Amino acid sequence: MDEHILQIKNVTKKFPGVTALSDISFNVKRGEIHGLAGENGAGKSTLVKILSGVYPADTYTGTVIYDGEELNFDREALRSAMDKGIAVVYQELLLVPEMTVGENIFLGREPVTAHGSVNWNKLYADTRELLKKYNLNIPFSARVSALGVGKQQMVVIAKALSENVKVLILDEPTSALTEAEVDTLMEILERLRHDGITCIYITHKLNEFFRITDTITVFRDGMVVDTVKTKEITTEKIISMMVGREMKERYPAETRNPGDAVMEATGISVPDPLLQHKKLVDDVSFSVRKGEILGIAGLMGSGRTELVSAIFGEYGKGRQGTIRINGEEVSILSARDAINNGISLVPEDRKLLGLIVSQSILKNISLPNMDQFTKGFSVNRHKEYYECNEMSKRLSVKCPSIHSIVESLSGGNQQKVVLAKCIMSNPRILILDEPTRGIDVGAKYEIYKLMNMLAGQGVAIIMVSSELPEILGMSDRILVMHEGRCTGIIDNDENATQERIMTLATGTSVLN
Repeated sequence: MDEHILQIKNVTKKFPGVTALSDISFNVKRGEIHGLAGENGAGKSTLVKILSGVYPADTYTGTVIYDGEELNFDREALRSAMDKGIAVVYQELLLVPEMTVGENIFLGREPVTAHGSVNWNKLYADTRELLKKYNLNIPFSARVSALGVGKQQMVVIAKALSENVKVLILDEPTSALTEAEVDTLMEILERLRHDGITCIYITHKLNEFFRITDTITVFRDGMVVDTVKTKEITTEKIISMMVGREMKERYPAETRNPGDAVMEATGISVPDPLLQHKKLVDDVSFSVRKGEILGIAGLMGSGRTELVSAIFGEYGKGRQGTIRINGEEVSILSARDAINNGISLVPEDRKLLGLIVSQSILKNISLPNMDQFTKGFSVNRHKEYYECNEMSKRLSVKCPSIHSIVESLSGGNQQKVVLAKCIMSNPRILILDEPTRGIDVGAKYEIYKLMNMLAGQGVAIIMVSSELPEILGMSDRILVMHEGRCTGIIDNDENATQERIMTLATGTSVLN
């Protein structure tokens, strides 16, 4: 038996005006965990779609040998890929929310009785056995819509493992998981490796490669840079291979001198719409200064997103507390109120809340800013195109043209489009909720530089992030939340450490 379960030989995949993969070749050993590293748009996702049959064999050149045979998927290949034992866990959760965990796991493969009806007893018995085998603490009969995002991700993984899997491909599997859930996933992957199942692991969290992978293949601009053993490489070397240059500083150094407070929020509270006795945000007060980056840290469910959403008017009259901008109390009951008061928000979920992915870059940037291009009922299309194109260039959005559909862009470039439309509104206060989630180190660095530039121009920035190195690397002050309350606001000086932030985030300590 060949030691390689996958052999990719001289594969090239082209789209109109773009070469997504250019003559790539590398091998994946049987039973190993093989990492794929690279910036967004480097070609990783395109390769996954070839391996899973989304792109049939007649749409690319080159050869893929799988388990000793050439892959030759036709246009009905999705089921064929799963039948051959290739399963993909995508970053987007492909589940039916109103179905139960068991129904989702065995959707399309339900066991039947002798009379042809669904054998519900067996379906749920098999679900319980599968969840127990992989130590997944998920209620097997619960509706998926009632589960948190982390547990939904585990359901997707369980669904993949319920097949006769030989190769499991995981695309950004931990982007929405808590630390405890990440630990559970790592235990699952260790078990799969022990059982001889091959895993292909894609992530922008480079530390995870060193935690779980045996080998890493690095992509850049649609080409394979190299395939190396994980134990023989460093984080800095991976970054250098990914971006084609040395990045000595992960966070661009900048000396900021914040001015007076631009916004002061006092006693902000938000009741839980489902549980009136519970508060999503409970009596939080803070300020943000001109030219400052205020980081907001906390564990998942701590109320970080709810706090910034309340500032942006999402909860309307349900929000309690006062907001003052430049010393004057303002009424913010909607997103339009917030924008009119100089506040812009880059939301946590860019695809759901920040973009119209079926529309062009031009339309996504211009739609929230149409008042800049209209006079009466007339739209100045020339000005609209010129201004939006200049903003796209300013943020270095990589695309064939500004008329490109946003859905065709990489995650990092989609995030830049969201930033572009917010910046075009000339905000005094810019809220960034997980601004670098799911994007590569090169795009992250560009966004950090942009944040520094905006702060240097006097914009007050509020940044929510789950990544403590990012919080420490970019913030002037750090507000820490735990269970809806602010447990402390600390200056980012020599006293600001990951350990101190986690102590506040877990409610172990509270600063008065």
